[in-house]
Amino acid sequence: MAYQLDMERIPQHIAVIMDGNGRWAAERGHERSYGHQAGVDAVRRITSECTRLGVRYLTLYTFSTENWNRPTDEIAALMGLVLSSLEDEIFMKNNVRFRVVGDMGRLPENVRRKLRETEEHTAGNTAMTMVVALSYSSRWEITEAVKAIATEVKDGRIGIGDITEQTVDRHLQTEFMPDPDLLIRTGGELRISNYLLWQIAYAEMYFCDTFWPDFDEQELHKAIASYQGRQRRFGKTGAQIEAEESSLR
Repeated sequence: MAYQLDMERIPQHIAVIMDGNGRWAAERGHERSYGHQAGVDAVRRITSECTRLGVRYLTLYTFSTENWNRPTDEIAALMGLVLSSLEDEIFMKNNVRFRVVGDMGRLPENVRRKLRETEEHTAGNTAMTMVVALSYSSRWEITEAVKAIATEVKDGRIGIGDITEQTVDRHLQTEFMPDPDLLIRTGGELRISNYLLWQIAYAEMYFCDTFWPDFDEQELHKAIASYQGRQRRFGKTGAQIEAEESSLR
């Protein structure tokens, strides 16, 4: 089925919880690492298509702080996959800038070095920014922001009354990008899993049963079509939004 998209209403920031790699592999009689490798192929497809559609930011939940509790062999395989998948093709071919958010201190040094190199090498790319959430959890991020703000108050740089939502925004790891317009979760689960909790306050949610390795361009179009079929009100009434839209025509 083809989905007709309004190219004037493409979400500027799409965040994805890439779920289902392990189950996809198990259904085929393979180890979980096989599913993670297939998931990298899906990242290539979706990155290229998002760039073509005009998406400005694509944020991918790659490895959570809770994932450190997984078996050591799976963690090692995932870290190796991070290293092998950061090739020029996925970024330079599509003019994509690479950024990473998360607790980098917990990552192996060779992984940290490769992440820094990729960020530096792609810094001049302008079509889209791909943000990888690696060793990331939203509660960790917010806790770190609170610590930083508390330190500024203690040092007298700001007063308690000066703290606003914008203050919190500036202290989050994601301060360089706008909040997500659309959050996609693949794999059939209906939860957020500690991902961008502050940032998705007004994001549209889209959940699908498709495992991430099978998530392709058509599935992406389906998610965006669902997004475009909704009215984003941000606390206002539908009548107010319709009146505002009419005044812009």
